[in-house]
Amino acid sequence: MDVGWVYREIMYGILEKNQYHFTLKELDAGDGSSMEAINYATQRLEGIEVIKRTSDGFEVTEPKKLLNYWATIWNPKDHVVYKTRVPKKVDEIEGMVPKGSLLTAYSGFKLTFNEMPADYSEVWVYGEEKAFEDKFGEPEFEEANLIVVQIDEHLKKFKTIPIGQIYVDLWNLSNWNASVFTENLEKKIDKILEGTRK
Repeated sequence: MDVGWVYREIMYGILEKNQYHFTLKELDAGDGSSMEAINYATQRLEGIEVIKRTSDGFEVTEPKKLLNYWATIWNPKDHVVYKTRVPKKVDEIEGMVPKGSLLTAYSGFKLTFNEMPADYSEVWVYGEEKAFEDKFGEPEFEEANLIVVQIDEHLKKFKTIPIGQIYVDLWNLSNWNASVFTENLEKKIDKILEGTRK
């Protein structure tokens, strides 16, 4: 069962909206499967003592623990639908991605915070396989520098990639520069959490 979108929505509420209390109804997308996923996801969080139940929903008490738990169950590499080698600089590639795509990992960090703690040579992006194949041609797996992760319906509602999603994606990349980006982002998240809890 896909519950990553539930954790994404919760962490978006915390990091971007300073929201720690959630009702099940506000998380519900309005279809039968979403409530099942919400119940399963929140039961897991209750089991690891990340949330406390309230009369109308739950309160997140350990947001950092939630974020790291999400990172252990989501790996963007498992959802890659397209790869290719584009003989251009990363900023040029970023400007070429099809409409409706969301840049993540290194590119997402740079766009969100307008800074770059290390150089990078890969562009990770959420999008549709066909749109990228139409734009960049047949996949090329050797030395690919453009990696496309399947975008889900929940993620499509965002105009920019959520901070929490950038973190879990970077957390799962093994390059040395991913570690630099992750460490830097973790510090930024800690500052956000400190500010929201005051």
